[in-house]
This record gives sequence, structure tokens and C-alpha cells, in this order.
Amino acid sequence: MAPVGSKRGVLERMDAGEVVIGDGGFVFALEKRGYVKAGPWTPEAAAEHPEAGETRCSYAYSLIGQQINEAACDLAREVASEGDALVAGGVSQTPSYLSCKSEDEVKKILKKQLDVFIKKNVDFLIAEYFEHVEEAEWAVQVLKATGKPVAATLCIGPEGDMHGVTPGECAVRLVKAGADIVGVNCHFDPMTCVKTVAMMKAGVEKAGLKAHYMTQPLAYHTPDCSCQGFIDLPEFPFALEPRILTRWEMQHYAREAYKAGIRYIGGCCGFEPYHIRAVAEELATERGILPEASQKHGVWGSGLEMHTKPWVRARFGCCLNPAPAELPLPPAPATCVSLPRFSCLLF
Repeated sequence: MAPVGSKRGVLERMDAGEVVIGDGGFVFALEKRGYVKAGPWTPEAAAEHPEAGETRCSYAYSLIGQQINEAACDLAREVASEGDALVAGGVSQTPSYLSCKSEDEVKKILKKQLDVFIKKNVDFLIAEYFEHVEEAEWAVQVLKATGKPVAATLCIGPEGDMHGVTPGECAVRLVKAGADIVGVNCHFDPMTCVKTVAMMKAGVEKAGLKAHYMTQPLAYHTPDCSCQGFIDLPEFPFALEPRILTRWEMQHYAREAYKAGIRYIGGCCGFEPYHIRAVAEELATERGILPEASQKHGVWGSGLEMHTKPWVRARFGCCLNPAPAELPLPPAPATCVSLPRFSCLLF
């Protein structure tokens, strides 16, 4: 295992032009696997494992939360130490922002969340899933005071935040607040998020500022969403499966994000391990390495070349777009031939 502090940090990697692959989507993934109820009880999943502590009922909730967060940091560090991965500590929007709009109160809550992350010496911090850029600015200021690298992502689309602040202006405000990396996460599909981050990048450059850029979108098609994204869809949260992107579409997303100048590329709700693998495989040349999971997976479906059925073998390398009929098909990746739905390319 690599000792803490021996790896290059996230900013060192991004300053060198390297691609950072961000994992994500654990809440939805845990719910699908039966660990948690959909809602605010996700931390209980960690408590089902011995690493989260032996006793629970005799402690107050705040102590349980601290134990669970400590266990989560330990588990993340254990896995990250098996390779060259980094560990991030994340904070998100607070109920207090809308209920009292008190900057001091919001910052107090955020500082409390940071205690465990600092104690466990995470590699960098993320202020994520903010609908209001003002609250995100406050979060960045709190995180920046720790001296660790800070990323900030808003759950917004091209229309901007809940007050109509444009993506470009949001990004400028976050950078001025101290964010090293800015972007978006959740609420919208990959290509919508890439478009939004491109707007943020343009705003930052126009203001004469510099930053790195990241995107961690949904794994769902959301062309019919408005300002608040997928949470307004009638399918949310239990009937979103027909909207899930294929691994081919994820590779297309990864390529388009890279072309847009985004170097921190990951996922959020709905992402499964095979989606992250697809992102890593698409950018393997740029990163100089294939992911561990590719040992048992053929890129672009190359494993099909050994299938016993000739019509299945014929699908090796072709462009399948099994998207719901009511949703527009995404553009085909540049490496594929554009074909009708479910058709295949014979070799």
C-alpha cells in the first residue's frame, strides 16, 4: 500500500494535463443493492459493517454520524491505497441556507462536517450538489481555509442556478471564492453537463481567471428536464432505469468532455462500475493505462468476437443505441458507424 501523502495530488495531476477519473453514484447503487432506503438514511449502510463501530444505540446521533464518516474515510483510504487513487471528502448544500439564509450558520454546519475529513487527512475536498451559487461560495471559503485543494460543483444546467445566475458567472464566483476546480454534478445527463461546464469555462476565461474543470453527471438521459433536472421527472427516483446510458454512450461522453477541456471526468447518480470503466477505457490512451476492470472486459465489446452465435459476433464494435423510444438518440461516437437502432455492422 502506498503511504498517505506519497501520491501526487489532484492539482499536481491536473496541472500536468492528466485526466482524473471520478467515481460516483454510490447512493443509488447502495439502494439498488438493498443497503439503504431511498432518502436521508444512506449513512446507515456503513453501520451495517463492523468497520463502522461495534455499538450504536448508546450514542447520540452526532456521534454515530462521526463514527460512520470516520469508517467511510478509512474504507475509502484502504481501497485507494491498493492503487494510485485519491480520497476526497465532500460537503453539500444545507437545509439552513433556505430556512435562515445565515452565512454564519451555514458555515458553522460546513465546518463541523470537515472535522472528520481533516482528521483522516483526505487528499482533497469537494463542495458538491449546490443549487445556489451563493451557498457554494460560502462552502468554498470554508473548505479553502483548510489548505487542501478544493473542487466545487453545482447541480445546475445551462439555465444556471436557482436564481438564474448563468453558469459562466457561477464559475467566476466560485473561482474568486477560492475553488481550484469548478464544474457540475448530478441533476442532468452527461452531454447537458458537458455543455454547462463549457459555458463555465468560457465565463472564467472571459474574466481572465484560471481554473480546472470537472463534470460528474447523471447516468440518465434528461433531454426533457427543466431547471431542476431529474428530480422533477415523474420517474424519479424509482423508475429511471429506461433512461440509463449504455457503456457506448458513456465512452462518447468521456470523449466529448475531454474535447471540451474537462480533465476531471466522473459520474453521479445512476453510474455503475461498468460506466466508470467505460470512461476510463475511452481515455486509456490519454491516461496511459487501462483500468483494473478491463482485465476481464473487451473494449468496444471485443469479447463478442468469440460468441457462438454469428449474428452476435457481428455486433462486435458496432454502435448500439438502445435508448427509450420517446427520447432522442445521442450522436454516435466518432469511432463508430452511425446505424439505425439495434442494427449491427458486419465484419
